[in-house]
Formats: sequence, C-alpha cells, structure tokens
Amino acid sequence: MSNPYKGRTGLERIVRATGYSLDGLKTAYHGESAFRQEFWLAALMIPAAFWVGRSWLEVAVLVGSVLLVLIVELLNSGIEAAIDRVSYELHDLSKRAKDLASAAVFLSLVLCAGIWIAALMHRLG
Repeated sequence: MSNPYKGRTGLERIVRATGYSLDGLKTAYHGESAFRQEFWLAALMIPAAFWVGRSWLEVAVLVGSVLLVLIVELLNSGIEAAIDRVSYELHDLSKRAKDLASAAVFLSLVLCAGIWIAALMHRLG
C-alpha cells in the first residue's frame, strides 16, 4: 500500500516540508520549557560565538555545538510525545526510552559546555 502523502515532488514538497519544520519549531517553543530555555541561550551564544571564535572553524564548532543541543532536544521531545501517544501508563520500556533520550540531551549539553569552556579559556587566557 503506497502512502498518498509521499507523491509530492519538487517545489511543492520543499514548501510543505518547510511548513512542517516551522510547525515543529513552534510546537517545541510553545510546549517545551526546556527547548524554550535552550532557544534563548542559543540566541545569546550564537552571536557570542563570533567574538569567542578566532577563526571560521572555531565559530562553526561553537555555533554547531549550540545547534546540536537544540536538535537533540527536539528529538527528545519527539520521543516523549510518541511514548505519551501510546500510553501515559508507567512502563519499563517507556521509562527506558525517555531516560535514553534525556541522557542524549545531557551529553549534548556536556559537549557544548566543554567546547565553550575550552574556547573561552583559549580566548581569554
């Protein structure tokens, strides 16, 4: 059985995909406090990356580490929504999926912090 939504091509597909992506960002911003907090930190950190970084590569790594946190948070929120869609009932597999997704967010935050601390030490010291 073919999916009737997979037949779009070209510009129509790009326009629709962009709309779905923007809807996802709006949903995350309005529905997920962690994403909102990380978004506003990113709004401060991304411009700061152009001062902290001494080369285009350093700026790219600084900005990339911040964007990675947002990306992983979006995936975490998606996993949580899918688990909640199935059931709000407490279940070991649901807890496992949510805990693993949360751990991914935590590791992305640790990576981002490590990169920024190293870059700031290099810049200021």
